[in-house]
Amino acid sequence: MQGIADYEFVRPLGEANYGTNYLASAPARLGIAESQVVVKVIAGPTSDDAFRRATRELKHFSVADSDRLVRVYDAGRHGGAFYYAMEYLPLGSLEKPAGHLDVGHAVRAVRDAALAAHALHERGIAHRDIKPANILLADDGGRLSDLGLSQLLSPGMMVTGLGQIGLEYTDPAMMTGTNASRATDVWSLGASLHFALTGKGVHGDLPSGEPLLLVRSILASHPTVDPSVPGDAAELVAACIAADPAARPKTAAEVAERIDALQPATA
Repeated sequence: MQGIADYEFVRPLGEANYGTNYLASAPARLGIAESQVVVKVIAGPTSDDAFRRATRELKHFSVADSDRLVRVYDAGRHGGAFYYAMEYLPLGSLEKPAGHLDVGHAVRAVRDAALAAHALHERGIAHRDIKPANILLADDGGRLSDLGLSQLLSPGMMVTGLGQIGLEYTDPAMMTGTNASRATDVWSLGASLHFALTGKGVHGDLPSGEPLLLVRSILASHPTVDPSVPGDAAELVAACIAADPAARPKTAAEVAERIDALQPATA
């Protein structure tokens, strides 16, 4: 199979927001114990300025003070394409687990994603794309993956390239021009927690296949918590997805603390 730079691809792992993930053999120069990594190859050419911005954010991601972030090993350009290599977690994601996933594990994975998001926020970085597909599963909980670099690589992508962005888990305010922030990531954590508890989004049934129709449906809907969600968990989800950012938990760390308090009820 083909590869990129000195990465030999083993198999594709699927399409992502703005590129393709591949399982690849880890080159010796990385100096890591793992024999395999995930390489994301970004679709389309990347300008010098976008490359610098993206690699700067990935550097901050890789050194943020959290072991709940997927480890990023490398980034570069090859033939004009931007790529980066990160830790491979074979258990899959909250959206697509590789095997059975009980609710307790799913909720712990969201808690860990909240801890990871807080570490990024403390370094001045909003993740921008927290969703079940980017919450990867580990034996002890979860890891937050895949910074929303699309806004750096293609600044208009939130409006013009909506096909694969996780809009169902994006604060609707971002679709009308609000900048990514702690508060928008907290919204996404709340929506992801709702998915962990119910297997459903907070917008109900949404149209698929037509991005602009999807956006209109989201903006016209009122996010709601499914009646099956137990009391304290329902209160937390509702707080996270509150329309007024001031009514949301102030930090992702607070979200993690409140999820921990739910654990006996959700385990």
